[in-house]
Amino acid sequence: MEESDAELNRRADSESPDAGTTDHSGAVGFVKRHRVASLIGASAVAFALLGTGAVFAGASTGSTPEPVAISTATASATPTPTPTATVPPRTVPGTESVASRLRTCSVAELATDPRLGSFQAQVVNANTGEILFDRGGSTPSRTASVLKVLTSAAALAVLGPDYRATTSVVRGTEPGQIVLVGGGDLTLSRTSTGEESTYAGAAHLDALAAQALAAWQADPANADQRISSLVLDSSMFGDPGWEPSWNRKELTDGYMPEITALQVDGDRDNPFRSTSERSDDPIGRAGEAFQRLLPGSIEVSRGTAPAGAAVLASVESQPVSTLIQQSLIVSDNALAEMLARLVAVKSGAGNTFAALNQSTIAGLAGYGIDTTGIVIADGSGLSDNNAVPPSYLTQLFRKINAREGNLGVIFDGLPVAGRSGSLSYSDRFSGASSVADGAVFAKTGWIDTGYTLSGIIHAADGTPLTFAVYALGDVSDNAKQAIDTITAAFFTCGDNLSNN
Repeated sequence: MEESDAELNRRADSESPDAGTTDHSGAVGFVKRHRVASLIGASAVAFALLGTGAVFAGASTGSTPEPVAISTATASATPTPTPTATVPPRTVPGTESVASRLRTCSVAELATDPRLGSFQAQVVNANTGEILFDRGGSTPSRTASVLKVLTSAAALAVLGPDYRATTSVVRGTEPGQIVLVGGGDLTLSRTSTGEESTYAGAAHLDALAAQALAAWQADPANADQRISSLVLDSSMFGDPGWEPSWNRKELTDGYMPEITALQVDGDRDNPFRSTSERSDDPIGRAGEAFQRLLPGSIEVSRGTAPAGAAVLASVESQPVSTLIQQSLIVSDNALAEMLARLVAVKSGAGNTFAALNQSTIAGLAGYGIDTTGIVIADGSGLSDNNAVPPSYLTQLFRKINAREGNLGVIFDGLPVAGRSGSLSYSDRFSGASSVADGAVFAKTGWIDTGYTLSGIIHAADGTPLTFAVYALGDVSDNAKQAIDTITAAFFTCGDNLSNN
């Protein structure tokens, strides 16, 4: 839904193929100074504690808490005469109170916006790790397409940024037989070599067929034998191809294909469009496209390649680093599911949806962030059964912001407010929220039961912030604007953001 991305159309994440590429250059320089909320003076009620004179201000009342002044005046108790002048007063270590910093920029009223539904959020100073704002930040909840960030991080850890998925053609067991073996590359394209599908740089089916024919004809053993039989092998990924919690409408609306190891163009009817109706049989579509590239009459069946079969031809996908960026910028569901399934297979957890919880969480373990409570049902975030606390995202984005290991790949693929991807649409960070244009690098999310946004903010005061905002429940499309509004407020407040 969301995301599959079409935030502009029907999915908060199903983004347009024309969204463009991400450009993060000069983002730090895009910093504006804004006045923060003025400190409201209030009379403090003094309490003498343990004779130390520490004084605290009373909290303001009402539905919207307001920042209050903290008085540091000292209160003295009535002195009691000492028996003799020679007895020194006793010192009690550790009783003196040290006042912590008072932050005065409150977003409490924005957090009560009814458009946000069941609201959860957390904001963290990325430099210090200090939590500046928290509303249900430790509660695991559905993330929509923001889950693609976790899928990407696991893929970088398990597969590595340079891994490529390989589609191959091998000899079959019968005379004149070849086997087309799907290697999990959902980007493999039936468009002609030289054309770019919605997946820039994808491998082409016609190049694979040309290689296979050349290899077949070059073998003297095939002098009197033409290719007469084609077997389609999609066994690398197990059934089912459709996660049970997904709405089947996602397929016909063009946001999600059946997940099979052999398919072309993410099984789109139109390979040039990001959002395009998918079929009920992606394996069959791929087989028909390959069959048309071979001469003569070809019998097509389904099966598995013989063990140790000679390879006649192969083509490779773009590297994982590129696939991640292509997935994040427009919130492509097919790519996210491809990466999640490849992680499961590579890790040995299995090759079905049931393996993703184990494989993804294991892939995230190396980042050293507590994964307690996380539930992974798919790789794209389309399922309501996914659960991730906002606090996990703020911690992971701290590492992404610092470009730890290979995580800079994720930063480089994030949409930028007002500039690229799913945050470049006319209904995102518009009006007053445009103050944060170019300063918010974040993954969008949308499913029928919620909108989400999580990423990095280069705040107006120069502080890098990590944040996650969930607007869940019975929410409508205007939740996006409410999320943008409070995110822009985080930008303006910076490190002066109050948790009131």
